[in-house]
Amino acid sequence: MVRAKKFLNVSPFKGEPKLSDFELVEEDLPELKDGEILIEAIYLSVDPYMRPYMSRFPVGSQMIGGQTAKIIESKNEKFPVGSTVFSQSGWRTHTILQPDKLSVNEFTLLPDFGSQSYSLAVGACGMPGNTAYFGFLEICQPKEGETVVVTAAAGAVGSLVGQIAKIKGCRVIGFAGSDEKCEWLEKELGFDKAINYKSNDLAKALKEAAPKGVDCYFDNVGGELASIILHQMKPYGRISVCGAISGYNDQKVLVPAPQGLFVWGQLKMEGFIVHRWTDRWMEGITQMLSWISEGKIKVEETYTDGFENMPQAFIDMLNGKNTGKAVVRV
Repeated sequence: MVRAKKFLNVSPFKGEPKLSDFELVEEDLPELKDGEILIEAIYLSVDPYMRPYMSRFPVGSQMIGGQTAKIIESKNEKFPVGSTVFSQSGWRTHTILQPDKLSVNEFTLLPDFGSQSYSLAVGACGMPGNTAYFGFLEICQPKEGETVVVTAAAGAVGSLVGQIAKIKGCRVIGFAGSDEKCEWLEKELGFDKAINYKSNDLAKALKEAAPKGVDCYFDNVGGELASIILHQMKPYGRISVCGAISGYNDQKVLVPAPQGLFVWGQLKMEGFIVHRWTDRWMEGITQMLSWISEGKIKVEETYTDGFENMPQAFIDMLNGKNTGKAVVRV
């Protein structure tokens, strides 16, 4: 019999999540039935979307999220013991699944990653990677020579969007929360300009970096920064709205109504959830893995060790303490 550990959200988030909002519990798992597999987590993901999404579930629910795992027992010949998988199993160490009943974005038998770490399956070659790949290319439809702005540019998604934009021949400006992150974006990832949103006159800094305006804007943040960027969009500019992390901890920000900008600038703004592209899921993973293997995309991961540290890793990620993807190693 296997004893699983899992984290429950035992108190609704009010403002910034606290350690007391979580409870670590254990449960004994039953014997496998035909068609089932038992997986053991190796890497777990903490992501900004978890903060607002958990409000949809009753208090006491298990925390949601993706993980890379190994199959340690199987009664399904299509999924042998020792295989590496991605599973949307949440914050838990062991899980029994019926993979034949799950969609590709819920459960994936992973291809050979070669020399790359399987932690990428919860990052650049998983949901965050597909968020960058489809959310940027399909909605912004960038053209060579255009100017692209990315917020939360040193995060799991933003750092990939900027590099994809460079592959497509664009000029890229990123906003991040420290001078160290800005230096990393420029020197390591090849951003043309990175702006510290905590220590600059943002409207002036953006005007200097993009004097002719912005063609494409990938928004992870929302709030006041989004309003500043919208005021510097070129005519027919495209905006892809991925998230609004500036408001996830309940901060209230008043910004000017943007409708006039959209009318006179003939702008196009579209929000998305990445599972829109479930039918093309492996296309994104395969392309991202190829770009990484070719050295066209660099990946940074910030690790927290120990399953018991999931809540702290989550809180740290929401406070921007990670560079690139935040990952918990079991």
